[in-house]
Amino acid sequence: GSLPKWVVNRVSQFVAPKAMKKIYKAGLKYPEWKRKHDPGYKPWVYPEQNTLPSVSLAELSVQHADSLENIDETGLAE
Repeated sequence: GSLPKWVVNRVSQFVAPKAMKKIYKAGLKYPEWKRKHDPGYKPWVYPEQNTLPSVSLAELSVQHADSLENIDETGLAE
């Protein structure tokens, strides 16, 4: 369903600041955590470390935002 704008605005006044504080605290702890957990593994710096399968360029297509609102998912399995 769709939420009224006033509900989203009201909730975001409380939820967003709390989420940002949690993200900030986690970020402060990251350097120490990374030192303990495979510090040399940085696939965003060294692409050869990436073990995820690549996507073929032929499988990609340009989608415009207005076309995403009417996607028919009735034929998809859960």
